[in-house]
Amino acid sequence: MSLQPQAADALEERSAFFIGADSGNVSEEEDHHELILQKANALASENCLREAIDWFSAAMRYSPVRPEQLSTFVDCILRNFKRKAAGPEPLSGRSSRDAAESSAEEDVLECPNCHCFLGEPVTLACGHSYCKRCLQRRLLHKCKLCSEHVRGEEKVNVILCALLSKWFPEEVEKSKKVTEVDALCRRKRYQEAVELATDVIQSDPDMTAVARLSRAEAYMGLKQYRQALEDTNVCPRSSCSAEALFRKAMVLHEMGQVDESLQVFLHCLAVDEDFPCAKRQVEKILCDLLSPGDENVKVGLRETTQNALPHLRSKTLVADAQAQPQRPVQRQHLHQVRAASVHHLENQEKRWESVERPGLSRAHSLRSHGSNCSEEGLKRVCSAPQLGDQDKGSLLKRKLSVSDMEPCVVDSGSSKHKKQGVAKGSKQKPTKPKMRTIPKDLLDSNDLECSLCMRLFYEPVTTPCGHTFCKNCLERCLDHMPQCPLCKESLKEYLASRKFKETTLLDMLIKQYLSREYAERTKTHQEETRELSDLTKNVPIFVCTMAYPTVPCPLHVFEPRYRLMIRRCMDTGTRQFGMCISDPEKGFADYGCMLIIRSVHFLPDGRSVVDTIGGKRFRVLSRGMKDGYSTADIEHLGDSRVEDSEELARLQELHDAVYEQARVWFQNLKIRFHNQILQHFGPMPEREADIQATPNGPACCWWLLAVLPIDPRYQLSVLSMTTLKERLVKIQHILTYLQSIPNN
Repeated sequence: MSLQPQAADALEERSAFFIGADSGNVSEEEDHHELILQKANALASENCLREAIDWFSAAMRYSPVRPEQLSTFVDCILRNFKRKAAGPEPLSGRSSRDAAESSAEEDVLECPNCHCFLGEPVTLACGHSYCKRCLQRRLLHKCKLCSEHVRGEEKVNVILCALLSKWFPEEVEKSKKVTEVDALCRRKRYQEAVELATDVIQSDPDMTAVARLSRAEAYMGLKQYRQALEDTNVCPRSSCSAEALFRKAMVLHEMGQVDESLQVFLHCLAVDEDFPCAKRQVEKILCDLLSPGDENVKVGLRETTQNALPHLRSKTLVADAQAQPQRPVQRQHLHQVRAASVHHLENQEKRWESVERPGLSRAHSLRSHGSNCSEEGLKRVCSAPQLGDQDKGSLLKRKLSVSDMEPCVVDSGSSKHKKQGVAKGSKQKPTKPKMRTIPKDLLDSNDLECSLCMRLFYEPVTTPCGHTFCKNCLERCLDHMPQCPLCKESLKEYLASRKFKETTLLDMLIKQYLSREYAERTKTHQEETRELSDLTKNVPIFVCTMAYPTVPCPLHVFEPRYRLMIRRCMDTGTRQFGMCISDPEKGFADYGCMLIIRSVHFLPDGRSVVDTIGGKRFRVLSRGMKDGYSTADIEHLGDSRVEDSEELARLQELHDAVYEQARVWFQNLKIRFHNQILQHFGPMPEREADIQATPNGPACCWWLLAVLPIDPRYQLSVLSMTTLKERLVKIQHILTYLQSIPNN
């Protein structure tokens, strides 16, 4: 096995940097520390656990390492742990078939994380809803359904809370009691929390699991560890096993049983690898274990580092030479020491492979043995010689080894419950509660109406403040002001993310229980969309500047009405709108050009930069207005074709003459104007073989019309022409006039 190429290259570059560097330089110390961490992470990513321990220990000899910097190391340990503890079947999940079957059986009103009744649902940015308890206790780092990152700052979904309170008032009250237990624990009123949790356990069997885990936290706060362990061991539903393991590990850690707590933390991550609190705890424990404890440990570190890590040896020699006040070193002698160190380092560079290759080859050999890899890899976790403390090294080896651990859920030894196999144990599925049925007499479509359009929700989205609106309604409100329409809370971050994901639970409830009303609402939406998709009737008009076929036209869209217009063009799939110049009497001119949207770049505040290019020309037949922006019924324009061969030949000659005249004019422009045209409109189009290939004629005519310094009204008259000959003659007159003016 070898390191990843990127990691190896980085190590070589940074190693070269250290040769000849000043050992007294602080920045060099930091770079050296970074080099060691890179090496340690590279080994950890390659699953070389033993070697990674050595290098992380050496890194801590130079400078403290933050717990979060051990993330790759924890992943390496966890991979080995899961291979050993899980056996042939992984601990961390089920097969896709089992997951699909379980998903089909699960109640939609259950939390996807703890599988308890939602009670007080909170909708995440991804659109999935979880119970308030799971988010408050930081029990998930990613959404269980789509793996999107969880911020945990969202508020309770107001609509869903109101619906569940109306449909299932008793179950909501039970959920609130468990939430109250957690609130009492946060306020350190542990005795009251124990009493309330006990009442919940005795009165409601369905809430036993989560209530016991909350009570375990209260018992831990009271330092009643035996009772806390008993509560973590009684978890009748496998869905709570990760939280139960985490809670047990916390109790063991509080009791000072670091060995056992580390094992259980790892077991928790094996069940749920995205359990954030467990990973943070493992990082902290490993950081404490690898950190040198006293001066004796530091001496041992120095000695073993010189023997085991040749890249560090020269640096240590120089540092030791400088650190002896009783024997001052002459500057010349110091240079000799440095030179000798550099020479020694260069020699050791050649022996680098011989030092680290045994560890890598061992890892490669372990991996090649298939299932024996994980067992051997864990059993060979060394006592970390860099630590210089045999007791501490043995402790680390004992903590990371799982050779003697049984694959069980949780058991403190005092529980009357037998150990349950996680991977090799019984495949009996936990008893699922019956699917909740919403009482038909309590179903009311008015409860699921958008407060903005006063119609049934269509594509409902929930803001971080907990309010729900139709997606289109919310976007229109945010066009005017980045605040919630109801509570006026700032939605600047929400707007900047542009992640207006549907609230899946609400959408599911509407489709399942209000299918008739939803069908009518869908039909209305589709009719509105079809009306907006017509490119001849009620075409949206952007009143701004001149646009021409084939010529790019970038736009900065900031007005609310045009934000809405651009969004509708994208949503309907037409990706087109009309562009006309303003007219003081009619509102906008009688002629214009369609613009085709190539891309839209949204800015954090809702504005956008729209990249468009000119399409068909049109003539306005009638004018209208829709939601603040202009519309028009139009007819498309095209050049009349020349069929006579002689006339076509003369037209071709005129085109070639105008093209050559335009090329000379463009080349003779001042460099400043020349560059501005290139920046905004690009280079002059190439001469076309067939000048009648498109209804709009050669692209060079439109490019010239766009760059020539003439009045927009004159440009408009050329845009409206339907014969190529007229257009070429007009452009020729303009070029002749411009070339007659002295070039200042």
